[in-house]
Amino acid sequence: MEVNIEGAGTVVMEHSGRAKRMRITVRPGSVRVSLPRGVSYAQGKAFVKGHADWIRVHLERMRSREEAGRELLAGLPPLGDVGQARSKLIFRCRLLAMETGLACSRITVRSQKTRWGSCSAANAISLNIQLARLPGHLMDYVILHELVHTRIRGHGRDFWQELERYVADARALRAELRSYPLEAMCGSGTVAPGS
Repeated sequence: MEVNIEGAGTVVMEHSGRAKRMRITVRPGSVRVSLPRGVSYAQGKAFVKGHADWIRVHLERMRSREEAGRELLAGLPPLGDVGQARSKLIFRCRLLAMETGLACSRITVRSQKTRWGSCSAANAISLNIQLARLPGHLMDYVILHELVHTRIRGHGRDFWQELERYVADARALRAELRSYPLEAMCGSGTVAPGS
């Protein structure tokens, strides 16, 4: 079911068997609301109307981020040869692992829309192909961030202290990385808070 909310545009409401509560997902050009089973469309519509200001704010933030991101991304080199980009990231990850003594079980490079990188419970590191386009210090920051996760799960104080051993000013680099909107690089973005 679609609902038109003034200033927020068309909102798509749909029932989800997995939803435990009503949840709003904002992406460029679309707003979706997941409704748990047993919640009527009328309740969903009231929920959306009650959060119309929130939706408008997040749509505007997303538009602003996309605009700023497009300007920033215009200065980045194109991805170019995907095979070369993969090789570059894998080589850099192996080199940084060797230099730091942080070991991973496997390295994969994929096109991801929401993450720069991840580290599994089995210490397998996955890196986003778009990292190859970033300035070298940010690419290294993401790789080292994931390598530290092979020792410390989560983002508590111990994690940041360990990361600071390998990356000076890690939190400042995290903030700088946020200025490169991954969703703009991949053509999609998400802000997904709920009720």
